[in-house]
Amino acid sequence: MTTLLQKVAPTGDVEHDKPAPDRLIAGDPDFTTWNLEERDGLYAGIWKSTPGKWRVVYDEWEYFRILSGVSILTDADGTETRLEAGDSYILRPGFEGTWEVVETTTKDYVIRL
Repeated sequence: MTTLLQKVAPTGDVEHDKPAPDRLIAGDPDFTTWNLEERDGLYAGIWKSTPGKWRVVYDEWEYFRILSGVSILTDADGTETRLEAGDSYILRPGFEGTWEVVETTTKDYVIRL
């Protein structure tokens, strides 16, 4: 396979993280991230989280598609959006609210800083 074509799969270098303690609301979520592409302010890969809830603030633009699991994204006004396998969304800079993983959730993403 050419190096100009890459399968999007959870392989290669992996990062493990958690929400910042001051953003954590509930649970003890673990994040696993496979960054498959990083160049010129563009990031793409796969992210997985175990259940929990934390505050989010987006300074970046992000497209994502839920591959598995269930999460609830709540905006600053309290509007809840249930995220399930097959759902695709764009989050724009300035979004604030909470992300709650109800069932371990995996998503692929493209982020533009």
